[in-house]
Amino acid sequence: MRMVAVGGGGARRRYGLFLGFALCLTLTVHSRALAQPKSQREPVRAVRPEPPPEDRLRLESDEKQLVDRTVDHALEYLAAHQNTDGSFQSPAMARPAITGLCIMAFMSRGHRPGEGQYGSAIEKAVDYILGFQDQDTGAITPESSSESFFWTRAAAYTHAICGTALADVFPYTGRYKFRTDNREGEGARLDTQRHERVDRAVRKALSFTRGQQTRPKQVAGENGGWRYIESNQRNDSDLSVTAWNIMFLHSAKKSGFKVPDAWIKSGLRFVHRTFSKKMGGFVYVLTEPERRHCTRATVGGGILCLLLGGEPVNQQVLDAASWIQQHSFDQYNLSWPPGDRYHYSAFYCSQAMGLLGGSSFREFYPRLLRVLAEHQHTDGSWDPESFTTDTGYGEVFSTALAVLALSPPYQKLDTYKR
Repeated sequence: MRMVAVGGGGARRRYGLFLGFALCLTLTVHSRALAQPKSQREPVRAVRPEPPPEDRLRLESDEKQLVDRTVDHALEYLAAHQNTDGSFQSPAMARPAITGLCIMAFMSRGHRPGEGQYGSAIEKAVDYILGFQDQDTGAITPESSSESFFWTRAAAYTHAICGTALADVFPYTGRYKFRTDNREGEGARLDTQRHERVDRAVRKALSFTRGQQTRPKQVAGENGGWRYIESNQRNDSDLSVTAWNIMFLHSAKKSGFKVPDAWIKSGLRFVHRTFSKKMGGFVYVLTEPERRHCTRATVGGGILCLLLGGEPVNQQVLDAASWIQQHSFDQYNLSWPPGDRYHYSAFYCSQAMGLLGGSSFREFYPRLLRVLAEHQHTDGSWDPESFTTDTGYGEVFSTALAVLALSPPYQKLDTYKR
């Protein structure tokens, strides 16, 4: 007897129709998906959630209000003293570096390029300092001058300060197209170009920085440090220039640039060698007896370098913090020879105490805040540095430094986070 499949032909036809319909539907959905433009996500590296306030940087309610008023008034002053080319009013040789400090001052309060009240001011300042980079060497230096010694000194600081500012600003560029529906507009185009320019500039600047670090040193103990760009001094490394270069390396690394740990560790070894057990702090240079001294800037800078470099709070750091507490900032704008500057030192020491946090911060910061708030002028500025050679840098310089000295509670700059 022959077996006959029940419903064989009809079932096969219905099953075939079902497969064909499913295949057609799948292809239609897939083709529509291909036709849709790919969603543009903001690069992960550019997203930086703001940290919550930290107990280790605790302020009382009235102190918070005072620092906000003081800083906001100072930023109004800085914005009012920006030139049309994006720079800030200051002597020509110091202008790129001071413009870099002003960028960091605005960003330390949470202001970002292309956003909000000071977004345009920051963008113009960034464009200004980008124009000072040598495209061959990567050095960011002021225009050449007949005063060669002052130029080489200014050039060393200009490169490191501007490099730090550009590294800080980089993650906040290239974001305009993600904040607007008009992704092909002029604003998005200029922001993308600025992002690419800053990217290239920081990479070139890092290469120059490394080249300066590895220059042959006459004294082996100075290896790993930095000094003036074209130096014929008796020292090939000093702590002040070294601190700014370590800040640059740290900021660049935090912003996603490739910075080998060996570069920073080499710098930290030099910093360790500048610690004087006899003085209880970090000294300016190693080999010149009359300049082997502690200032509030060198001691604060030494702490800053070690903690930003990832080292633990060791005995050197604790001794240096104690030294700072014994050399207070209670007398406004007091500087002393051979090299202590008030506002410059306040910036270093405040950032160092901010990294230490806790009781170190509480014993230091409220006192500095009260002094700076009391001596701020009605226009939002502070006096120029009283130290003779720095007085000519003017009020914009001291005001930018004062803002940075007051900024630790905000925690808005990655340069000053461990």
